[in-house]
Amino acid sequence: MARDEKRGRGRGRGDREERDEFVDKLVAINRVAKVVKGGKNFGFAALVVVGDQKGRVGFGKGKAREVPEAIRKAAQEAKRNLVRIPLREGRTLHHDGQGRWGAGKVVLRAAPPGTGIIAGGPMRAIFETLGIQDIVAKSIGSSNPYNMVRATVDALKNQTSPRSIASKRGKKVSDILAHRTGGGEAGAADAA
Repeated sequence: MARDEKRGRGRGRGDREERDEFVDKLVAINRVAKVVKGGKNFGFAALVVVGDQKGRVGFGKGKAREVPEAIRKAAQEAKRNLVRIPLREGRTLHHDGQGRWGAGKVVLRAAPPGTGIIAGGPMRAIFETLGIQDIVAKSIGSSNPYNMVRATVDALKNQTSPRSIASKRGKKVSDILAHRTGGGEAGAADAA
């Protein structure tokens, strides 16, 4: 009997640690209605963004008759759909990017230290849970939170790090970064 109690407590602690690892933000909540013979059945749809503030982020949708249950389902789905995004110095993007989903289009720009997060509601939630501290973002077109979140994740998925580019091209990371700052041309002239 004591053995079963121990196992139960141990599992609970592990769940708590996992929950503490992730930060979740509620982006949108909608009251939805299903029309039935006797009238309308009301429910709630939630959009939640989850991240570990170290470069992983995901989003999920959940529907239920009660708000807390809808949020719980959305957070569960978001944890299943986590994607890793490479960050420069753990605070901003490596390069500018664009994303699109339906009529929603977003433009993301890397920013110098001290800029902060300059972005609207759903995009801000993604950047805060992802761990980005300096970024400038603009949403063009649809202001629907679902489209904005998907477009932002699309733009983030297109991010590449100098390390991945160097490995694809068979070069050193320092060679890739030298071209970014313009130092590559001087190095090429010296080599010739």
